[in-house]
This record gives sequence, structure tokens and C-alpha cells, in this order.
Amino acid sequence: MVTNVFEYLEATAQKYPDKIAFADIEKSVTFGELLDSAYAIADRIHEVCGDIKNQPIGVYMYKGVDCLIAFMGIVCSGNFYSPIDRHSPKARIDRIVEVLAPSAIIFNDEPFDDSYPGIDIRDIKPASEKKKYYADNIDTDPLYVLFTSGSTGMPKGVTISHRGVIDYAEWLYDTFAFDDTTVFGNQAPFYFDNSILDIYSTLRNGSSTYIIPERYFTFQKDLFTFLKTNKINTIFWVPSALVGVANSGILDREELPKLDKILFCGEVMPNKQLNAWRRHYENAMFANLYGPTEITDVCTYYIIDREFADDEPLPIGFACKNTDIIVLDDKDERVTGPGKKGELCVRGTCLSMGYFKDYEKTDKAFVQNPLNQFYYEKIYRTGDIVEYNEYGELMYLSRKDFQIKHQGHRIELGEIDTAGSSIDGINICCTLYDDVNKQIVFFYTSDTDITDKAVYKELKSRVPGYMLPAKINRMEQMPLNVNGKIDRVYLNGLLKG
Repeated sequence: MVTNVFEYLEATAQKYPDKIAFADIEKSVTFGELLDSAYAIADRIHEVCGDIKNQPIGVYMYKGVDCLIAFMGIVCSGNFYSPIDRHSPKARIDRIVEVLAPSAIIFNDEPFDDSYPGIDIRDIKPASEKKKYYADNIDTDPLYVLFTSGSTGMPKGVTISHRGVIDYAEWLYDTFAFDDTTVFGNQAPFYFDNSILDIYSTLRNGSSTYIIPERYFTFQKDLFTFLKTNKINTIFWVPSALVGVANSGILDREELPKLDKILFCGEVMPNKQLNAWRRHYENAMFANLYGPTEITDVCTYYIIDREFADDEPLPIGFACKNTDIIVLDDKDERVTGPGKKGELCVRGTCLSMGYFKDYEKTDKAFVQNPLNQFYYEKIYRTGDIVEYNEYGELMYLSRKDFQIKHQGHRIELGEIDTAGSSIDGINICCTLYDDVNKQIVFFYTSDTDITDKAVYKELKSRVPGYMLPAKINRMEQMPLNVNGKIDRVYLNGLLKG
């Protein structure tokens, strides 16, 4: 039984020592090389930091193969890693590092500063012996801390155990049949939990992952050339990346003959753009995965098995194996049957260990299961409002804080987004509520000459009058945050500005 993810790497390196594990546009590493480098980095960590265990180690690098080598070296050392986004504002980086207080920071270009011991990955010497520093670790020990801003913009360190990732990797293998022929095209940053699927499926199954340069998602021709050159057959992207491809028209001009699995997660996927993908890749598997960082990436999934109209919402489906989904109403009673709304709550191995050094926020989000009066059992309250449809599938409605009371009506802003995204000419949209002026505000982008008046008319034919926005704002470009999701914090700032 696997109790530490490093065992995945050891087993795969023995089976496929010369096969490429990870590659970026400048560098690649085989499983054998990755294993050797991990042992060498582990030695260096113990040389610099002493005999430490279960301590945080920062990784201060731009996204690339070296990051993954550092991750594995940290795991081999018996400690846990935390990626530090080099693109983040300095104030945010400083706040993250202050909270993390790492025992050391690994870099490959520019050191962080002299406040913490630095380890330059370029100076690592081969290990004299392959010492298993991690041998005494157990599966409930931390594997990584990912800092997420949440709705407030303040970074929270989500701490995930080996057990959570192992459970996830095994479920992915069982559900999607990833194996040594799988070639992933990685989109997600390594400080974003969507990257966990690519990384640990590769280590478990002997797959290969090619890291797509971020700029290629702006230049679709380069993106498709990259995917074809590297024979990528599996992608797991945020919906905005798939939407961008569909809106660009490149699906009509270019083909990806190897592509047979298209998975997405992180925000709502509009069916208009998804249908464009489905028309061009009729034989591919499409799957909508759902889950916050706090539950090891994914807790529900829906393998798309029927047709959807452009203006229909897409189900988030069913609970993953070994995960229980509980939908609770305002009285903390379980919601069953179609049409009844409630907050999606999760229990299971997937649950995070909480927020790093923040017991107050942890205790608010990870609470005693109100349905269990017999023993101590934590659930995670996602803050997402859902309901069951007539098929018994979960339907995402909105964030709890996106649910508003307007003109006496309780409104899910996500319903307006779904209607807006189905309008011909709209590329991407987002609906917010202006608390000061008590108005619904609709933001959208378009490559056509559609007018705000025409958008309003189309919305009027799709949603009740009380849901119609008081303001419609066309934008040159929809702001995205570092994870590729719509930046609602920025848009809210526009309302207040």
C-alpha cells in the first residue's frame, strides 16, 4: 500500500527509467533522472537545514521542470513543499512567505532574499547514497501547501496530505484509465490545485506531461502546434482556456488527431463553447470536474453523456469514490430530491488538513458534521449552492456569496451568467451585484458588433424581468486572476470605483 507519493516515483522510475516524465520548452527530465535529482536535493536540504521533518520548504521559481524536480526533492527529504508564484505582487509574496516561514527556499535563478536559507537547484551534487529520509513519514503527513486568495484577496495556505493525493490519483486511474500512453498538456500553474491531476497521474502511471507556455493560450496557432508536436492526448484545463480556443475559431482550421480526453474544472463551463469542442471531437471523452482546493482538487465529476442546448447549465454530477457529498439547507438538514437548494458540503479522505497557521478560518470552514451526533467528524462547507436535477445529478447554481436578494426575489447570479454565455456574439461574461446602488451588473466581451441594447434584449428573452441587469458593460478583455479564472475581485473594484 502506498503511504507516500514518493513511492509512485520510485516504482515508475524502476519501470520506465528513460521515459520523459515532464518537459517544458527548454528542458525535460526522465523518471530516472527525476528520482536521482530528488535524492540529491533531499541530501542538500538536510545539509542546509539539519535533521528536519514535516517542515515547509518554499519553491521560488517560474513554472517549469525545475519546479517539479524541487517538489520531489522536498518530498524525498520528508518535508512538504509550497510553490511561491514569481508573478505575484511582491506584497503578496512577502505575506505568503511570512505565514509559511519556510525552513529553506529552493530557487533556480534569483534567490528570494537572505531572510531564509536558500538552495540553488543548479548547484546540487549527485547523492552519494539514496537515503530514504521520508521512510518514517505516514500518509497523514502534509505533502504541500497551496496559497489561495479566496474571495477576500488574502492568501490562505491550504494544507493537503499524502493520503488525500494518493486517494485522488487512484480515483483518477480507475475513472479515466490514465496509463503509460497518456500524454498530458499541462495548463494549470503549479500553485493552483488543478495541476495535481497532471503531476501525480504522471508519477503514478508512467505518463508524460508537457508544460504549455502560458503565452500560447493567447496565440492559438502556437498552442495547437505545441499540442500536435508533443502528441498530447489528454488535457485538464480551466474552462476559460477552452472558451478562448472555441471563440478563436481555430477549431475549424486545425485538428488534434491524438486528443481523446478533455477534462475541465475551476469555474462554470458554458455549453455554447463546450458544444463547439464536442462537434469537432465527437469521439473524445469530455468530463466536468468540480471541487475547491480544500478537498484535494475534485470531489464530484460528470462524464458528459448526452446533448445540451447552448443555454443549459452543465451538471457537476456525482461524488467521487470514497467521497460523500452532503447538501445542507439553511437549517443544516440534508436536501434530497430535485429542485431543493442547499450548500454543498464534503466529507472524506480528500479533506484538507486546514489552513496553514490559521485555526480561526479553519474552524469556520471545517466543521462538525451536523448530521452526526455520535462521534467527531469534520466536513468542509464549500460555500457553493447546488441542487439535484431529475437525473439525480448535482447542479452548481452559484457561490453562497453570489446569491442575492433583489426586488424581493432570491437570485443566483450564476443563472444570469448561464443565460448570457448562450447569446451569440458573447465570448465570456460575468454578473455581479452592486450592493451600494442595489443593481445587477453584467460584464461581457465580444468580437462582434453586438450592442449593449441587443445583449439586454437577448437576456430579456432568457431570464425573468427581476433578473435583468441595470447596467451592461462591454469590456475589451475579461480580467483573469493568476489561476485563469474570472477576476471577480477586480470587477467588484470597478463597481466601487
